[in-house]
Amino acid sequence: MAEQDPQSAVQPPPFPARFTRAPRKTRTGQVISSSMSKTIVVRTVTRVPHPRFGKIVKQMKKFYAHDEENKAKTGDTVRIMETRPLSKLKRWRLVEVIQK
Repeated sequence: MAEQDPQSAVQPPPFPARFTRAPRKTRTGQVISSSMSKTIVVRTVTRVPHPRFGKIVKQMKKFYAHDEENKAKTGDTVRIMETRPLSKLKRWRLVEVIQK
C-alpha cells in the first residue's frame, strides 16, 4: 500500500472568485473627537492634484469609527479599517493607535 504524505492530505477545493473577499480599505488619520461612547471621529488628509490646475491640494474627510475599548483620545493618530455598517454613520473600526 502506498502511504500518503501528511502534506498532501485531502484539501477542499478553492472557493470560486465570487466567494473570495477583496482586502479591506484602511486609512490613517487623526482623532478629532472621542466624546461619544465607543465611537471616534477620524479626519484623514489626502493630497491630490487639482483637476484643472494641477496644484497639489489637501482633501480632508471625516470618518466615524467604532472604538470598542475607548482607547483613542482626541489628537491621537490612528489606523482604521472598513467594516460592515454598524450604525447610521459608522462604517469603520479602529485597528490600532499609532501615536498618542
